[in-house]
Amino acid sequence: MSDRIELHAETRSDMGKGASRRLRKQNLIPAIIYGGTSDPVSITLGHNEFIHQLDNEAIYTQILSMNVGKKKKEDVILRDLQRHPYKPVIMHADFQRIDMKKSIHVTVPIHFINEENCYGVKTEGGLLNHLQSEIEVACLPNNLPEFLELDVTGLKLGESLHLSNIKLPEGVEIVALSHGEDHDTGVAAVHKVHDTSATEGDDEETEAVEE
Repeated sequence: MSDRIELHAETRSDMGKGASRRLRKQNLIPAIIYGGTSDPVSITLGHNEFIHQLDNEAIYTQILSMNVGKKKKEDVILRDLQRHPYKPVIMHADFQRIDMKKSIHVTVPIHFINEENCYGVKTEGGLLNHLQSEIEVACLPNNLPEFLELDVTGLKLGESLHLSNIKLPEGVEIVALSHGEDHDTGVAAVHKVHDTSATEGDDEETEAVEE
């Protein structure tokens, strides 16, 4: 797990759509911290600093250190982001407090490794398909991985890899697999590349016959 990402925020007392619009004009993001044994707290984040931190993939899956004013840091996780439909603007953010002694469910990305050496692609001329790009895991916060890796080196044409093929760090489980073997869905597969030339030739012959 990488070093903690730290966020800096200030509390806010003015609420409502009008207040949120005023904050955004000041280049601030309205947000909220909830959960745990404490009351929800409405906060603001600096937009430019926060949107820059969103470039780090880990911010979406890792425990964050939230500094609110001069209060002590809180352990939180980013639960929701509201983005502007077409502008590069964050409209609102939700953070959930984390109890480091309790298991949490978090969706983490899958990193496919050795794609360039995948047997079904390199040797058999197939096409590698990513059937899933992220999965939900359950673990204690300190065991939370930034991502999970799936090695596709030996994957052959017509074969697929499933959730059960992913190697998990200690203390981490895939939520879907806890529901039974029938939830062991595919994650990656190598398919035959569709040959369009034959189809095009057939179409030309059909047009000639019609003429």
